[in-house]
Amino acid sequence: MSDKRYPDEFKIEAVRQIVERGHKVADVASRLGVSTHSLYAWKKQFGPDAPEHQAKAAEQAEIKRLKKELKRVTEERDILKKAAAYFANQPK
Repeated sequence: MSDKRYPDEFKIEAVRQIVERGHKVADVASRLGVSTHSLYAWKKQFGPDAPEHQAKAAEQAEIKRLKKELKRVTEERDILKKAAAYFANQPK
């Protein structure tokens, strides 16, 4: 067993090559100089089915929803400001 320690960024990029780019595990393992066993373990830890990945995806979806809502509310506020300024300048 190897005593090498790889940073998480290295592991995530290795998994990305397998999952997103469609490379074979054996090819990536030989190119990076790691075992296929390690890649499968990293895929389980950092892949799309990993709980951390799912939690991050859920957070990203929530952020996207909140940004969309913020944009809508900001537009509504701007419209109301313009309407208030318009009616404030109208003679009574």
